[in-house]
Amino acid sequence: MTTVALIDYGMGNLRSVRNALEILGATAFIASTEADLQRADRAILPGVGAFGDAMKNLHERGWVGPLTTFAMEQKKPFLGICLGMQLLATTGTEFGEHKGLGWFDGVVRKLAVPVEIRVPHMGWNDVTVVQSTGLLQGVAPRATCYFVHSFAFEATDASVVTGTTEYGGTTFVSVIERENVFGAQFHPEKSQKHGLAILKRFLEV
Repeated sequence: MTTVALIDYGMGNLRSVRNALEILGATAFIASTEADLQRADRAILPGVGAFGDAMKNLHERGWVGPLTTFAMEQKKPFLGICLGMQLLATTGTEFGEHKGLGWFDGVVRKLAVPVEIRVPHMGWNDVTVVQSTGLLQGVAPRATCYFVHSFAFEATDASVVTGTTEYGGTTFVSVIERENVFGAQFHPEKSQKHGLAILKRFLEV
């Protein structure tokens, strides 16, 4: 049975993610230490809040090194959700400039939409499949998912982008992947059938 560690760093709704994974038959648990993490086959970094606060928490709780070892050295499957995806970037610009984990080259910036368009982007929207691989394998041509965010990742390398979403006339990156590491700007745990299908793919990769 697949075992998934949900990283506890004080910035995410871990229970809703755990519930979704358990529906799919996975064993999901909240990881508070590096020892917890090493018990898992794969890991998820959820996140809600500000980029700088999240990176501060990851550093203060001693997560940066263990997560990097788990995903980048041991090459175990890793998924960042919402803010968790943004933290995979080189830099975030929310309330100043902050260094991210740097696993994907690029910058997290505020959504560039007209002033009359509401930010945060909140609610249901389509994820258009750019590359039908990884999380989006079998999803064609799009999936409808649930978003809550004001910032989005701008990738330096377009080859890591597998899904995009349009909001207010602006197209932003909503799914990224490289080898064993994935990111979803939306909340798959709140996205009903499409979200469960995407989480199921993560459990299979």
